[in-house]
Amino acid sequence: MFKGSNVALVTPFKNNKLDEETYIKLIHFHIQNGTNGLVPAGTTGESPTLSHIEHEKVIELCVKESKGKLPVFAGTGSNSTEEAISLTKHAEKIGADGALVVTPYYNKPTQEGLYQHYKSINDNCGIPILIYNIPSRSVIDMSVDTMARLNELKNIIGVKDATGDLNRVDLTLEKLGKDFIQLTGNDDNAFEFNQKGGVGAISVTANIVPKLCSDFQKLSKSENESDLKKAEQLNKTLQPVHHAMFIESNPSPVKYAAKLLGLCDDEVRLPLVKVTDSTKEKIEKVLHSAKLI
Repeated sequence: MFKGSNVALVTPFKNNKLDEETYIKLIHFHIQNGTNGLVPAGTTGESPTLSHIEHEKVIELCVKESKGKLPVFAGTGSNSTEEAISLTKHAEKIGADGALVVTPYYNKPTQEGLYQHYKSINDNCGIPILIYNIPSRSVIDMSVDTMARLNELKNIIGVKDATGDLNRVDLTLEKLGKDFIQLTGNDDNAFEFNQKGGVGAISVTANIVPKLCSDFQKLSKSENESDLKKAEQLNKTLQPVHHAMFIESNPSPVKYAAKLLGLCDDEVRLPLVKVTDSTKEKIEKVLHSAKLI
């Protein structure tokens, strides 16, 4: 159900308010352009600065507008277990297909603390849960052994791996098997990740080039040598775009790129700010080189 190119959806703002009209257009843009799944209210969706009402609204709109055409894995993580349970329950109630739950940031739980956090969410909810392991933002790294323990629970089905460590794919596959979903959170290693046994990505770049990202994902999992060569070529084309999306803190660069493509405004919420002029020039250059503008 959850593989291929899954977009980590941006949340568009207008005058510091949720721009619902543009957000709905973005959802349909992805439905029409081959995106395989929608991930609202994650890091790229600026979840840390969404109010609870906005957070729930973003997920509700995504579920409503996708109308079952694409799976929706809602960002419902928090460093408060109680809050994560509440957000996950809400996502389940409104019909989301699953939840993406980030490892708790700032409070630095132990591996046992991580296990108990996810177990509590699992025990209080009834939808599939993807672990979101991103040490660069959460400070902690969930071990493969902890994931193996969690995989014994009824709702824990996989991981969005943003460690950047490709060896983790092998270790996870060896310990948890191929039924445990492995998605990369790093666009730039998606080809190698899939070759090692991953089944897709939760992508920032897909916000601006959904069809290219979807085509790449499909080709990269093919057993046909010609398709794999095409995937490698697409990967080379996309690499500069991937890197440009992280010149400054995500999602400021991808929102500027989206603005250039007429998809949404580049407004972000403090403490994030719009990208600098020098970064704008770099993004424009990359998009021109990739013949996107």
